Amino acid sequence: MPQGGRTIGVFDSGVGGLSVLHHIRAALPDAHLIYVADSAHVPYGDKPPAYIETRSHTLTRFLLEQGAEAIVIACNTATAAAAASLRDTYSLPIIAMEPAVKPAVAASKSGVVGVLATVGTLESARFAALLEKYAGMVEIVTQGCPGLVEAIERGDLNSPETLQLVERYARPLLDRGADTLILGCTHYPFLAPLIRQIAGAQISLIDTGAAVARQLQRRIEAELPPPTGNGNPQSRETFYTSGDAAQASYIISTLWNKQVTARQLPKPFL
Repeated sequence: MPQGGRTIGVFDSGVGGLSVLHHIRAALPDAHLIYVADSAHVPYGDKPPAYIETRSHTLTRFLLEQGAEAIVIACNTATAAAAASLRDTYSLPIIAMEPAVKPAVAASKSGVVGVLATVGTLESARFAALLEKYAGMVEIVTQGCPGLVEAIERGDLNSPETLQLVERYARPLLDRGADTLILGCTHYPFLAPLIRQIAGAQISLIDTGAAVARQLQRRIEAELPPPTGNGNPQSRETFYTSGDAAQASYIISTLWNKQVTARQLPKPFL
């Protein structure tokens, strides 16, 4: 069923969730998408879970004030810290990320799966439960990646320094025999070309953006009343940031492949 007229709120610690937003736009071409990059607080991966939970509630309240009918937590670290409490607090559909361990296990031929993720994601109980569920089927090797999120937030996608970081984190997993890498942070799909440069075209890179978009579509069809009217024929996106609006406009335009202007979050939400 066409989902014209829907307003969907999406947030991430920064611009990484744009990798998910691309999939949401493809699944819901008529929806109004409101995206918040919490770049004044990026990265989430090295912050206490309680801090991330508080920011997640703050951003959700803002998105609800903008008329969001469903919320997507486009951040693995925020999912681990806040998804449960957001769902306990709000009755609307809240769709969250989950490291794609199951499809990665199915894709691996070598029996070794590597996980690139933030430290916060790797230390979460949610991820530990996933590992326990699937670790008996393959060897799962994890790697925290300090610095990668910050590089992407700067728009530093192709520099020798970023390539060196990707090499440092991916190489140990490849040396262990991993033929499948889970991109356990929504920022990391933007580094897929560098990862393939190091690992080769045969490596399987797994992220969950498309699965999240499908789940969002299923949830709003099942749980929300039909949209009124004919929807918005000029589907659009609105971007907000808690960081520098000019810098966010530049980075988001680069990653969204279209010129956009990011707005500053109102002071109560900073």
